[in-house]
Amino acid sequence: MNGDFLAQALVYLAAAVFCVPIAKKIGMSSVLGYLLSGIVIGPYALGFIGQEGQDIMHVAEFGVVMMLFLIGLELEPAAFWQMRRSIVGFGTAQLAGTTLLLLALFMALGWSLTMALAVALALSMSSTAIVLQTLKEKGLSNTIAGKSSFSVLLFQDIAVIPILAILPLLATTAVLPHESGHHSLIDDQPGWIQTILVIGAVGAIYAVGNYAVVPLLRLVAKTGLREMFTASSLLLVVAVAFLMQQVGLSPALGSFVAGMVLASSEFRHELESDIEPFKGLLLGLFFIGVGASINFQLLAEAPSQIAMLVSLIIGIKLLVLLSIGKIFKLKHDQNFLFALGLSQVGEFAFVLFSFSSQLQILDSDWTGKLTAITAISMMTTPVLLLINERFIAPYFGTKEAVEEKAADSIEEHHRVIIAGFGHFGSTIGRLLRANGVEATILDNNSDQVELLRKMGFKVYYGDATRLDLLKAAGAGEATLFIAAIDSPEINKELIHTLTKHFPGLKVLARARNRFDAYELMEMGITNIYRETLYTAVHLAVDALSQLGFRKYSATRQGQKFIQYDERGLTKLASSRHDLSEYIMTARQQIEYQEKLLHDDLMQNFSSEDHSWDGTYVRDNLLQADEQPLTPSDVSARKE
Repeated sequence: MNGDFLAQALVYLAAAVFCVPIAKKIGMSSVLGYLLSGIVIGPYALGFIGQEGQDIMHVAEFGVVMMLFLIGLELEPAAFWQMRRSIVGFGTAQLAGTTLLLLALFMALGWSLTMALAVALALSMSSTAIVLQTLKEKGLSNTIAGKSSFSVLLFQDIAVIPILAILPLLATTAVLPHESGHHSLIDDQPGWIQTILVIGAVGAIYAVGNYAVVPLLRLVAKTGLREMFTASSLLLVVAVAFLMQQVGLSPALGSFVAGMVLASSEFRHELESDIEPFKGLLLGLFFIGVGASINFQLLAEAPSQIAMLVSLIIGIKLLVLLSIGKIFKLKHDQNFLFALGLSQVGEFAFVLFSFSSQLQILDSDWTGKLTAITAISMMTTPVLLLINERFIAPYFGTKEAVEEKAADSIEEHHRVIIAGFGHFGSTIGRLLRANGVEATILDNNSDQVELLRKMGFKVYYGDATRLDLLKAAGAGEATLFIAAIDSPEINKELIHTLTKHFPGLKVLARARNRFDAYELMEMGITNIYRETLYTAVHLAVDALSQLGFRKYSATRQGQKFIQYDERGLTKLASSRHDLSEYIMTARQQIEYQEKLLHDDLMQNFSSEDHSWDGTYVRDNLLQADEQPLTPSDVSARKE
């Protein structure tokens, strides 16, 4: 260790802290910020780090190793089995389709079959790190496109194992020694023996992990020292990576397999929570490494060739992915998101190019060019997704959503109408029905409507924001309208229609939080129910009761808190557009509410009233039954 390590660490962190917030500020993902920071500080720009890009790739490789361990750790076997059809369907179609088209392209360019196949297999991969991180940041992980993308990435991660086993069979020579002079155990071995050793090494890791590592972790767990758990997991990753390197395989692949082994153990969640704080930083270091590894000298020597290959590769992958989405009947907006998100080349390509270079399938010149092509393609993904978000999704997504299904004809009218019958609305509907109050129920989720009908509810499908549907539901004659739609934006649109066309209708409105409540208040709604308020107060009441407060006192304090909070909401609403005034008013209201609640608690009301305290009454009755009556008790009862 010397001063250079601290200097490089300082440069890494400063570049990330400077570039990533700027990228987020202009609407791009943090991934692009990390890539740009790597380019800026890399050997071909400011030159703060790396000697011709060699040093930085060591950091990038360690980032990949740790990242793939975490991906393997998150690969729960049960979840994988549930998704098996989606994984095999999407994954096989993507890998086979992309590989065949790229193979045809490279053969047309005059490449040899072995080189074309090795490169096509490597370029067919997409970046697990970039796609999952970007989907998570944009809140798209649970969309159809997000789940389909995850299926493809999962299949690709697993497919790397047989691909690494196939590559030695394509080679005309044995694996060459590493540039550092390191000789692996399979150097100078025939291709078929190398293939057997590759498969055997992966199997050995799985067996040792299950029968040796997991029992070792049980012993470590008994020490009760959390840091020992983290140290044990890091030891496992480093040891497996080292062993994989000894047999000439990728350390990243070894860490991925190690993660999969631990994913099925009882220590999975503990390891995730221990390592999670490092995950984002390690991914950031990986992306910085990718950005810094782009060889701009190669780009300057053959800019048109590399630009053409980048365009062709992304274009072919887009064509294949869009076709797959069409075959699997993804909507246009989800299909574009699916295709654009997976259009880049993945981090596994670095591993496959390095291995192919050792096998002499690729020469050093093409290895450098393909590495640059991979890094550039990674940089295009955040930009393509931003273009999709700004210019494609608004036109394709909204047009299709409206034409899904015609609204139901409403056969009956009731005094109460409920719009939105998810968890929130169905709770209201069930309570009303249990008390003999029927309601006209509207919901715009066709799957939810079918499910509710099977459960015995009479629910009408339709968009409640449409005036004609509201009229058909009897909004003009109803007494109450309960706006309980999950989306605050749609709920506000509905309320705007109601207040404009049915001014005499009393509206009870759901609000997700106090800021949604402010907007509803500005629209003239007075009956607002914040879903986070009442549940939180109910929990606090139970907590006070558990801590020894009388049930009556705790419940009264909860009711008073809601009363004071709703009174203060009106004052806060008037100052919410001025942040400094809002903060000052909020502090005043909090102090005022706490004083009122304290004063209420100090009042000596019904000090002997235990009617709310079921446990108190029960315990005292039991105690009275067990003790003999005294003469005074007998006379008191007679009186």
